[in-house]
Amino acid sequence: MRTIEGKNPVKEALRSGAKITEVYISNSAKDKETAYIIDLCRQNGVVVKFVDKNKINKMAQTKNPQGVIAIAREFEYCDTDDILFEAKQRGETPFLVLLDGITDPQNFGSIIRSAHLCGAHGIVIEARNSSPVTPAVEKASAGAVEYMKIARVVNLRRTIEELKEKGIWVFAADANSPKPVYECDFTIPTCIVIGSEGKGISRLVKEGADFLIKIPQKGYISSFNASVAAGIIFFEVLKQRIKEGEIKGALDG
Repeated sequence: MRTIEGKNPVKEALRSGAKITEVYISNSAKDKETAYIIDLCRQNGVVVKFVDKNKINKMAQTKNPQGVIAIAREFEYCDTDDILFEAKQRGETPFLVLLDGITDPQNFGSIIRSAHLCGAHGIVIEARNSSPVTPAVEKASAGAVEYMKIARVVNLRRTIEELKEKGIWVFAADANSPKPVYECDFTIPTCIVIGSEGKGISRLVKEGADFLIKIPQKGYISSFNASVAAGIIFFEVLKQRIKEGEIKGALDG
């Protein structure tokens, strides 16, 4: 079992139909958002337990669970074919994200949130040297993890080759590349590779990419935060696909 902690993550988990067994709520919580969570629990037949806030803080794996914790089944990873099928079901050109060495839960959660909002069909991580989905990741994603397919693979380079065989073009973010992100065509089947802040993208993953791309920048420090860089690139994908007319209604929220 896993915990989902915080008002937004719990709310989105309930709305998404995640398999939640019970929700613990502080008996001192009287705000509208908590009342909405209680109503969602009733609609979904989820048991609500009102307890002292100190008990919730002791149960929590994150610093501030906001007086709300849900108990749910373990997160279910998928495989890359499930992500491609998701794109097919939506009638959209595949848009995948591959993370190379993202170990910080805050960065991972933020990337999930941006990927979801920009229309990505799924995220690929490596079983080792990557953060798994944890309560901290869930909270940082503001609940977006409940809507995102995440594949956990053994070997990123092999996965890249498999994606290329299926017609996916791989764009790897690299600050040393001469090709700016806005000169790329992201209306084709796309996989965006984001590396860690410290080491960037590993050599084998970089060699497997079709294109190395960069975000133009000014200033004296070396690069953007990994999750910020990811958001900038993901939005460029979304912008191009809105322009092409593939994604409808995105500008309306």
